[in-house]
Amino acid sequence: MPGREQLQTGQWAEKASEQFLRANGLKFLARNFRCRRGEVDLIMRDGDVLVFIEVRYRRSQRFGGGLESVTASKRRRLFAAAGFFLAQGSTDPTDPCRFDVVSVSRGNYGPEFQWVRNAFTQDG
Repeated sequence: MPGREQLQTGQWAEKASEQFLRANGLKFLARNFRCRRGEVDLIMRDGDVLVFIEVRYRRSQRFGGGLESVTASKRRRLFAAAGFFLAQGSTDPTDPCRFDVVSVSRGNYGPEFQWVRNAFTQDG
């Protein structure tokens, strides 16, 4: 289980990413959406597209960026949680969807972001 410091860092990264994405025109819908099979860090809208976002904090790029850290098993859990969110009926299930990854790190002048739109699909 993550320790207190990891949880606080994760919460900071998610809030900073949400602000970054809002500043880039996305509309906030939900944070930390959980179901039995998975979790989505942020759910937002980019125009008519529903965006499921995985936020990854990276202390350094030494072991790769945020996108590389999203494993196949994590992607399966994201797809399962997104499917459950759509089944809830709070959005139109026929709306186009995409999966983004935001990698955030602490820079000299505040958070630094790497935003990968449409980072992966259910097909691969």
